[in-house]
Amino acid sequence: MSSERRYTPTHEWIEPASSPGAMKVGITDFAQKEITDVVFVELPKIGKKVEKGGEVAIIESVKAAFSIYAPLGGEVVAVNDKIESDPGLVNEDPYGKGWLFELKVADPTLLTELPDEGAYQKLLLSGGGGH
Repeated sequence: MSSERRYTPTHEWIEPASSPGAMKVGITDFAQKEITDVVFVELPKIGKKVEKGGEVAIIESVKAAFSIYAPLGGEVVAVNDKIESDPGLVNEDPYGKGWLFELKVADPTLLTELPDEGAYQKLLLSGGGGH
């Protein structure tokens, strides 16, 4: 687990990416288990501007479609093309190969306002959060 990774109540995660100023975003292990077998991911377009909490992507499973929300506001600077041809990566490795997109975050200091791993686990135990 990355100590810099932060979480949202809607089960997205965000952490610093290798590109300067960019943050990598994906869904949590809890979310991928709830969604079950991912069959399609609609990724955002590079250059798309997003608001914190705004819909950025859609994940479709054999059960339903789920909106993915931006943990912070910013601009999409990269997408994970590999999951377009192999959407199962989201289930297999949600914190690694199954990442969704990278954001150039408008205000990186806001990252610290999102729950860390411990706070996110407490949220799950309390039955909180949800898509």
